[in-house]
Amino acid sequence: MFRTTLALAASALIALPAFAGMKKDIVDTAVDAGSFSTLVAAVQAADLVDTLKGDGPFTVFAPTDEAFAALPEGTIETLLMPENKEQLIAVLTYHVVPGKVMSGDLSDDMSAATVQGSSIMIDLDNGVMVDDANVVSADIETSNGVIHVIDKVILPEG
Repeated sequence: MFRTTLALAASALIALPAFAGMKKDIVDTAVDAGSFSTLVAAVQAADLVDTLKGDGPFTVFAPTDEAFAALPEGTIETLLMPENKEQLIAVLTYHVVPGKVMSGDLSDDMSAATVQGSSIMIDLDNGVMVDDANVVSADIETSNGVIHVIDKVILPEG
């Protein structure tokens, strides 16, 4: 899904002049991007597609496929097992903040409550970081929120 979000973001930027006002939702934007297939698969396995296609608005910190690939071997496969659905939901919802938070709304050392219930930390000292992930592409607007592409899967503590 994160990879899809990045690809969708790129597609949205390229197609913006031709389709101004015809934004897709977060999920469709991620799918179209082509670099978030793991994220999209995880969102599907967690039954979160309808939620992320809902009204929102949502802010999604979307890891790329490369970010998922950097996880320890077997992590993704384990999370996608039906018996680990609650853990998968916790990981995915940790990447989502209610509301539409654009990069201009961020301040150094701020925290933001996630849908999962924990808070993420924003650091602006060396670029934009969310916990220990770098934001590699920001402010990809969708019909129901915004996507910020990150280079690492962030995990809630505990």
